Amino acid sequence: MAKLRIREIAEKQKINQKDLAEKSGVTAQLINRYWNYPMQRVELEALVRIAKALGCKFADLVDTEEEGVA
Repeated sequence: MAKLRIREIAEKQKINQKDLAEKSGVTAQLINRYWNYPMQRVELEALVRIAKALGCKFADLVDTEEEGVA
């Protein structure tokens, strides 16, 4: 499972889930899942949109220190 850093990055920028959903065009439900839970599968297009909305690189959203992620 991969841990996503969306919550951490968004909170540093004082962006909540609702605002991130609106800014990225990704559904609030998907933002909530990525925000709160480790993921086995992710939608790459959604992560690209979220990264763009947060002004960061796609790779910044994935915690590569998580066990099993290289």
